[in-house]
Amino acid sequence: MMSISKAEIGTIVGETNPLAFKFLINKEVGRGTYVKARTDGGKDWILAQVEDVKRSNSAYSVSQLSDGARNYDSREMMIAEARVIGVGKSGKLQLPTSPARPGDPVFIADEKLIKATLGLARGDMYIGMLRGYDIPVELDANTLVQKHCSVLAKTGSGKSYTAAVILEELLERRVSLLIIDPHGEYASMKEANHVGDFSRFRVKPKGYDVTVYTPGEMAMNPRANRPFRFNGLNLSAREVAKMIAHESSSGQLGLLYEAISALRSETDVYGLEDIIEQVVRSNSKSKWNLVGQLESLLDLGLFSGTETPIDELLRPGKAAVIDMTGILPELQSMIVSRLLTDIFEARKRRLISPGMVVIEEAHNYIPERGTGNAASTNIVRTIAAEGRKFGLGLMVISQRPARVDKNVISQCNTQIIMRVTNPNDLKALSKGLEGMTGELEEEIKRLPPGVAMLVSNEIERPITVNVRPRKSRHGGVSTQIVIKDEAVAAPKRATRRNERASTLPPAVVEPRPIRKKKAGGLLEKVFGPRGA
Repeated sequence: MMSISKAEIGTIVGETNPLAFKFLINKEVGRGTYVKARTDGGKDWILAQVEDVKRSNSAYSVSQLSDGARNYDSREMMIAEARVIGVGKSGKLQLPTSPARPGDPVFIADEKLIKATLGLARGDMYIGMLRGYDIPVELDANTLVQKHCSVLAKTGSGKSYTAAVILEELLERRVSLLIIDPHGEYASMKEANHVGDFSRFRVKPKGYDVTVYTPGEMAMNPRANRPFRFNGLNLSAREVAKMIAHESSSGQLGLLYEAISALRSETDVYGLEDIIEQVVRSNSKSKWNLVGQLESLLDLGLFSGTETPIDELLRPGKAAVIDMTGILPELQSMIVSRLLTDIFEARKRRLISPGMVVIEEAHNYIPERGTGNAASTNIVRTIAAEGRKFGLGLMVISQRPARVDKNVISQCNTQIIMRVTNPNDLKALSKGLEGMTGELEEEIKRLPPGVAMLVSNEIERPITVNVRPRKSRHGGVSTQIVIKDEAVAAPKRATRRNERASTLPPAVVEPRPIRKKKAGGLLEKVFGPRGA
C-alpha cells in the first residue's frame, strides 16, 4: 500500500491548464497515484491523478549512442502527466478556475482530501480498498438499490465474487434479496468463508440467512431447501402464454385461448393437465407444438404441489435464491418472466417488502436486440425503468456486456466493471459509460482478478478498487479438469517408464500381464450383458 506522505514529490513544469499539468518527479511515483497541488490563489488543494509517467535521458539519444555516449555525463529525468479531478469545497467537487502554477511543488494527496473530493466519505457499504491505498471505498446502500447496479466482467475476473460482497453488505442492512441463480453459485452464502486476507481488510467471516428454492425436482438439486412452485389452478391464457416460448405462432396462442375458454364454461376448477387435454381435442394441425411446450411445463412439476408464497421470497435481511440448475434455458426465462411479474405486481400493491432483484448471467434473461430472445426481457425492462418508484431495485451480472439489453444497463446508476478484453464488450462499455477514455479502456483490459473499476454518479470519477474478501463462502469455484495429485502423477510416471522401456531391445522389455476388463460397463448397464 502507498504511504500517505506530506513530503514534496515533484515540481510543476511546462504549460498547465485547469484540467491537467505535468511535474518533474524527484521521488518514485507510479500511474494511478493521487497527488495534490495548490490552486493559483493558494487557499485550496487541487486533487489530480497521475495518468502517465515518462523517463528520458538526453545522453542516450540515438545520435549520441553512435558516437559512444557511454562516456558522457548523463542526467535522467522523469515527467508525470496528471489529470485534474477537481477542488473539494464544502463537500462539492469543483474544477479550478485557473491552472496550477509552474514551479509550485506537488505532494502525495492525503486520505482526507481523496475521500472528500472523490465522494468516498458519503457511503455506508464497505466493498474494498482504493487500489494502492489503505482507503476504504464505501457505497450508499439506498442509492445502489433504488438506482440499480450492474456487475460486468469476463469469466474468471471475479464478477460473482464481487457481486456477493455487495449482497453481503445489503443483507447486513436488512435489504430483502431475490437472486436468480442459473448455476447454483449463491447457496454457499449460508456458510462462513475461511479463505482471504481478513486482517488487512478488517472483515470477519460469517454466513447469512439464505433459502435456496428449485423449480425442478428436489432430488435433482441437493443444494435446495424448498421446491419453488406456481399456482397451477385456473390459469388464465395470459399466464400460460407467459410461460411458453414467445416465438409461438398466433394460431397456437389462439388455440390456447380457445382451450381455456372452453374449460371455464365446463368447470370451476381446472389445471394444466386439463388444458393439455383440451388442446389435444382441437382439430388444428398446429396443436402439437403447443402441446409439447405445455407438457414440458407439466413435466417440470412447476405447477404441482403447494404454491410458493410471494411474500416468502422478499423478507428483510434474508436472501431467496432461485437455483435454476438443471432447468432448460428457454424454461428459465419463462419462469423468471412469471416470477418477476408477480413480484412487481405485488410490490406495486405494497403486499411484499421492498427489496432487490439480482439476475446472474443477465445476457440470458435480457439479451440485447439481435443477440437472442427471452420471455423475461419485458418485465426486467419494466423493473429497470419503474422499480425505483415502487421500492424494487435491480442488479444485473454478466460476462458479456455487449449481449445485455442496453436499455437496462443504462438504468444502472452504479456500474462495477472488472477485466474485459473482448472488443465488442469494450465497445458496449464505451457507449454506456460517461467519460470513457482510451486510458480507461486500456485500464479495464489490464485489471487483475479481484480488482474492479467503480463508476457511479455518486463518485466523482471512475476509481479502481481492491475488492474485500467475502465473509461468506464462495460457491463459484471452477471445477478442475486436470487434477495434479499423487493419484494422477503415479500413472504418468509409469507411462514415462514404459515409454523409456519400449526403446530398449526386445529381450530386455519384459511383457506385462494383460488385465481383463471388468464387466458391467455403461453399455452393459443400459442394454444388458452380451448374449443375454
